[in-house]
Amino acid sequence: MVTRFQIKRNHAAARRLAIFSSIAQLKRTIGARDIRHIDLKFTDLFGRWHHLTLPASGVGKTLFTNGLGFDGSNFPGMKSLEAGDLSLVPDIATGFVDPFREEPTISFLCRIVEADTKKAFSRDPRGIAEHAETYLRSTRIADRSMWGPEFEYYIFDEVAMGDTNLGLGYEISPAEGDGDGRVGLLPFGGYHALPPGDSLADIRDRTVTLLEDAGVRVIYHHHEVGGHGQVEIETAFDTLTRSADISMMVRYFARMTAHQAGKTATFMPKPVHGEAGSGMHFHQHLFKSGKPLFWDAKGYGGLSVLARRYVAGLLVHAPALLALTNPSTNSYKRLIPGFEAPVHSFYSLANRSAAIRIPKYANSPASKRIEFRPPDATCNSYLAMAAQLMAGIDGIRRKLDPGKLGFGPYDVNMFDMDPEERGRIAALPGSLEEALDALEADHGFLLAGDVFSAELVADWIRLKRERDVMAVRNRTHPLEIKMYLDC
Repeated sequence: MVTRFQIKRNHAAARRLAIFSSIAQLKRTIGARDIRHIDLKFTDLFGRWHHLTLPASGVGKTLFTNGLGFDGSNFPGMKSLEAGDLSLVPDIATGFVDPFREEPTISFLCRIVEADTKKAFSRDPRGIAEHAETYLRSTRIADRSMWGPEFEYYIFDEVAMGDTNLGLGYEISPAEGDGDGRVGLLPFGGYHALPPGDSLADIRDRTVTLLEDAGVRVIYHHHEVGGHGQVEIETAFDTLTRSADISMMVRYFARMTAHQAGKTATFMPKPVHGEAGSGMHFHQHLFKSGKPLFWDAKGYGGLSVLARRYVAGLLVHAPALLALTNPSTNSYKRLIPGFEAPVHSFYSLANRSAAIRIPKYANSPASKRIEFRPPDATCNSYLAMAAQLMAGIDGIRRKLDPGKLGFGPYDVNMFDMDPEERGRIAALPGSLEEALDALEADHGFLLAGDVFSAELVADWIRLKRERDVMAVRNRTHPLEIKMYLDC
């Protein structure tokens, strides 16, 4: 485990590091700060970070033009075994001192390119996000989309797991709340709790400080609803690709900071039965030549016609979108009634039971935005955000009207509605299998501008069915032993 002294030493080094704009500046920093290693981080198809490291002495222009080779066939859905060679090209603007490495190390986020031609690899998630931003500009609808993800997660003292053909189970030791004789926050009792009830404030402080030192602007952090250690960090708005970069950094920094404190952080949507789940809501809006496009003081919730068409695009494609924004079987254990998680496709002002909420406090032209609430952190942020943007663009281009499509607005708590009335509103998928079926039937909007390919979508569906749906379906669940052993 890294010592407190080491954390402070790397923390101090991070504070002194400026954003890189050139290789010459990078080399000066390497010499002045005694940087020993360069770490290259990249994202696989399913949203997991991987890395490889080279000595800082080997850094030169070639690294940022030709990149460093690796075997892409080791990552499902990326390359075949007989043609696996790819290269990582670091984006110099993403550099930061990694505070979790024992020796001084600068990390870069990378684009993935073909090893021979150096052309963009069509299945690089980060490249797809960049392509979606380029496509937006090509439509002339807008030239910039701005995003603000919310990061909810749990911090546990320990998680034990067992998995053999004769036994399957887990046990969570919570960092807070009623467990092991501990008296503290009750389930659903954690929202904005004050210490000592909120015993995780120091860990969040450290996480946020390290993120800001690495160039991530944080708005605030707080204890979330879950009384067994649920917390939230909210970062400032940024462009689509940069916000996806930040989402990867937040998850890495949160897990590593918890690990250094001897705890486990998880962004799993529903780790605790009967407790609040963790989402990753995406706030988003469009601009053109600096002008905000979602604002109209006379529109419902202050939304412009263009914004409402964007909303309609998200909602009409929501069943398919969830295969990318909620791509785990666990995702749908969060999307159930009664837990502030949406289960129906509609929009509303300040309504947390809606799939799309219009924040009431965002009441100026520049801040007016919408919040897509179903997603969670099992998504690949690059693909999830690109897909949302493509759905919104499709709604604008087709001039879709959310009201005419039955998406509201509905200014009621959906869970208090009469069941018959609620039944007339389109439901979101209730399982990953259902979402994948929806994506199979509705993915044309993703193919516009060649942002996604039909082959990538087909492989995503196939791999998710094989690796997620069938893996869970084919295993005996512990609850089944309890329910059916005496049959």
